[in-house]
Amino acid sequence: MESSGSAKRAYHHGDLRNALISAAAELAAAGGPGSVSIRAAAKTVGVTPTAAYRHFAGHEELLKAAKDQALDELTEAMNKELAQRAQSDDPVRYALGSLAALGRGYITFARERPGLFRTVFSWEGEDAEARTASNPFQLLLDSLDELVEVGYLSEERRPLAEIAAWSVVHGLSILFDGPLREFPPELRDQAIARSMLILAHGLSGNGLTPEQEDLLVAEMTTRA
Repeated sequence: MESSGSAKRAYHHGDLRNALISAAAELAAAGGPGSVSIRAAAKTVGVTPTAAYRHFAGHEELLKAAKDQALDELTEAMNKELAQRAQSDDPVRYALGSLAALGRGYITFARERPGLFRTVFSWEGEDAEARTASNPFQLLLDSLDELVEVGYLSEERRPLAEIAAWSVVHGLSILFDGPLREFPPELRDQAIARSMLILAHGLSGNGLTPEQEDLLVAEMTTRA
């Protein structure tokens, strides 16, 4: 935590806004989005709330800045795994590895930075359309488009495949932060791998007959 004197010097040089954003991100990392407030961030930096209000109109604006920083960290975690994925001359193998790497980065970030992960998906004061245009979502879209390009995922099966894939990794992330929190690491890894296998099989479309597909669609479609 910065002293009052260092905070005042930062403000003098025009850095108070960034210091408050960093403080808000620290608060979010420790306690989730509910812990972010103008007063708490100002106290962390070592300035008065009045000074903080010169940079942020209110709580929601500061929380939005904290979300943006958390989103950047999630994107970085996913890109890190993407850069470290196994290389392959087989384009299908490589594309599937990319999808798996993105999922691993997402789930790992959620496990290691739960406060920031919850902050990313706090919708208070947010435009839903703006949030789904985020970088992690674009990484997923690009990965699925790559699977189409290499011939693994057909163009007919591509629409909304990102929702199914996102649901798998996000659902696992939530479960491992909740009812499956006590899963031992080896069982958690098996669950992640098994879920990814089921997703990948589903993307290829080789597991069901047309009649079985029709049955599932009918059973899962909301009836009037």
